[in-house]
Amino acid sequence: MKNNKWSQASIVTIAVLMLWLKTYIAYKTSFDIKIENWKQEIILFINPLSFLMFIFGISLFLKEKNQKRYILITSFIVSVILFANVVFYRFFNDFLTIPVLFQTSNMSDLGSSVTELINLKDLLYFADFIILALLIKFKPSFIGYREYSKVDRRAFFLVSIAIAFFNLGLAETERPQLLTRTFDREMLVKNIGTYNYHLYDAFLQSKSSAQRALADGSELADIDNYVRANYLPPNDEMFGAAKGKNVILVSMESTQNFVINQKVNGQEITPFLNDFIKESYYFDNFYHQTGQGKTSDSEFLVENSLYPLSRGAVFFTHSGNEYKATPEILNENGYFTASLHANNKSFWNRDIMYQSLGYKRFYSLTDYEVNEGNSVGWGMKDIEFFDQSVQHLKEMPKPFYSKFITLTNHFPFELNEEDSFIQPYTSNDKTVNNYFPTVRYQDEALKRFVQKLKDEGLYEDSIIILYGDHYGISENHNKAMSEYLGKEITPFESTQLQKVPLIIHIPGQEGKTISTVSGQIDLKPTILHLLGIDTKDHIDFGTDLFAKDRLDFTVLRDGSFITKDHVYTRETCYDKATGQPADKESCEQFMEKAKNELEYSDKIIYGDLLRFYEQQ
Repeated sequence: MKNNKWSQASIVTIAVLMLWLKTYIAYKTSFDIKIENWKQEIILFINPLSFLMFIFGISLFLKEKNQKRYILITSFIVSVILFANVVFYRFFNDFLTIPVLFQTSNMSDLGSSVTELINLKDLLYFADFIILALLIKFKPSFIGYREYSKVDRRAFFLVSIAIAFFNLGLAETERPQLLTRTFDREMLVKNIGTYNYHLYDAFLQSKSSAQRALADGSELADIDNYVRANYLPPNDEMFGAAKGKNVILVSMESTQNFVINQKVNGQEITPFLNDFIKESYYFDNFYHQTGQGKTSDSEFLVENSLYPLSRGAVFFTHSGNEYKATPEILNENGYFTASLHANNKSFWNRDIMYQSLGYKRFYSLTDYEVNEGNSVGWGMKDIEFFDQSVQHLKEMPKPFYSKFITLTNHFPFELNEEDSFIQPYTSNDKTVNNYFPTVRYQDEALKRFVQKLKDEGLYEDSIIILYGDHYGISENHNKAMSEYLGKEITPFESTQLQKVPLIIHIPGQEGKTISTVSGQIDLKPTILHLLGIDTKDHIDFGTDLFAKDRLDFTVLRDGSFITKDHVYTRETCYDKATGQPADKESCEQFMEKAKNELEYSDKIIYGDLLRFYEQQ
């Protein structure tokens, strides 16, 4: 029999309403979700509701004690999911995916990065859970319990389903083919909500697992034809220009191109790189193309000339795949191949992935003398790292291919006072302020490294390639970046900020700035051609940076792309000369190419298609 008090359904209602309100507040305050019109605002407001009604509605089938326990546990879990997205978004400007959650082995190494992202005010994200716990514990007079009939439960879930379909229908009118745009997580969250997005992500994860099992070699035919049609022969003047030379490849942590030839507080940010550029090939229109895997994604791009995945890191999700990476190819051509990184060998699953890429040796944490005095932030300081690494280089068989991964210029950009060569920037943003001194420190480390190579007789026998691995300053810091750059950070400018330095030094050759639009995916064929190894029989999506008649074109992992005259991002085509929106027709001729490259590369990875390539 019904009583006159609020029934237990009221607790369900309270739980739903509080989490609904909290989620919407988080959307507006913790995520930078672009709203263009009133319809999008309505979609954003209602999108958490159907999931919350459904998940809490399950409690209607339970007895009182279990019902209370279920509501509390569910409220806590959903709050944790929301909060995890908030923390992840603060640095990566992105939402969590299931593959990223499987990368928990990295968490022990994150240290100060995570603590920097969490503050006391974050307890507010669990305020509703605390209120629910108090209501259930103290049982105020307006709370009661009753059993619900089939009709009651059916009506509740029908309303939930109706809201879900209304939400999805409204979203489809605003953004057609919404669920096919899986690389654009902000669009998915904006339209179907963060919780439904995670359900959809789980579906995609199970789908990707099935793709390998169902794949066969016939899928490679179209991809192989596309790659061959886009292959460019090497430049006769540059092909083999570094044949027999050692290769020293340096991944510069979080280094964006805007610091090159610039000053902060009247002092040069990268004085060594500014000078080194003058005697090297410098590519000033070179973009990082990483996704959620960040540094590991840049490694994947550089070694394989394949795009990373839009979800998670290939180093974790597909480390068992067959690849034809640069180290494996160079092994076959008489090189000793090694990667050097003073971190745990299992971080980003490198110990496993490097075997798949063909590295003969991985110099990791155990190969260095690391102590409190020579460490800061994420680990060993770059100056000490390079200093100890030169001894490893001297002991390697020649010629060698060696990849270095730096650490000091990593969020949250910590630096000891004695290692500061310039003062921080002065804005209200600590992250942006501290970025400049750590970039300057890295520059000093590279200067000393190059000098040591000269001192040890390695410099003249080696080509040195320096490249930025990914952005260091995310869009969450646009206000301070706008202040430093002296201009508004529009989506166009944000895309331009994805440029990272690429410097290729070849002994005996004069310096030159090359402004071809390019990306990390182009490094594999470029390096191999410089060493005199043709790539016409490889499945590479990049093209030699020195090739004649190169197309000025590069695709970013989020689907944006850059051409000689235009930038396409967030459904808008921009004129590079003005930075203003242009006719979409100006970008349309490249849209299909951008889409094909990302999809073809995804097919290769998800289906592990290169295992069939030798059979072609």
